[in-house]
Amino acid sequence: MNWTRFILAVVASGVAASFADWLFMGVLFHDKYLLTPEMWRGKPGQTEAKTMMFSTLFGLLSCAVFAYLCIFATDLAFKNTLKLAIIVWLLGPLPVIFINVIWTRLHPQLGLSHSLGWLARFVVTAAIVAWLL
Repeated sequence: MNWTRFILAVVASGVAASFADWLFMGVLFHDKYLLTPEMWRGKPGQTEAKTMMFSTLFGLLSCAVFAYLCIFATDLAFKNTLKLAIIVWLLGPLPVIFINVIWTRLHPQLGLSHSLGWLARFVVTAAIVAWLL
């Protein structure tokens, strides 16, 4: 495995996934966050820089782990990495997010946008892995 290309794929997918997160988890249905302010850690007027930094780092880690999984689980054709992205999404974030919607006060539209954000993260990573690796 070419580690330089792997790191480049992880960084590229992390940057692209951050934009997807911004769209799906920040912009889409933004007004629904205000319906349950007690559920969120941030306080009005406080900076969220530290929270955003850790969230971005964990998102980057998820891209790296998924890229590594693609290398060992399938050949790197986009069709195969896309299938793996959907399988991983169905196994991980989708059920966890929807269980959270059921058991917490997370608005269903936020659950939908967050789950679509995770799907976008995996699909973007699958495309970059197929292209660069």
